[in-house]
Amino acid sequence: MKKIKVLGSGCANCRNTADLIQAVADELNIDIQIEKVQDMAQIMAYQVMSTPAVVIDEQVVHKGSVPSRDLVTGWFA
Repeated sequence: MKKIKVLGSGCANCRNTADLIQAVADELNIDIQIEKVQDMAQIMAYQVMSTPAVVIDEQVVHKGSVPSRDLVTGWFA
């Protein structure tokens, strides 16, 4: 199971990012656990200055925008 964190304030882009990741994982039958992190201290611990950001298995893989469907699919390849 992949552990994924979506870092952000809970804005629409953050929710859209989490929803997209879940949708792609469901399409590919991949078991994931998504955690939405809104605490600024935790977000800053990843040295992220712009959100939404995505962390997979404690590695920042994207930040600053909603990722494309193709990009998310690539994370699960």
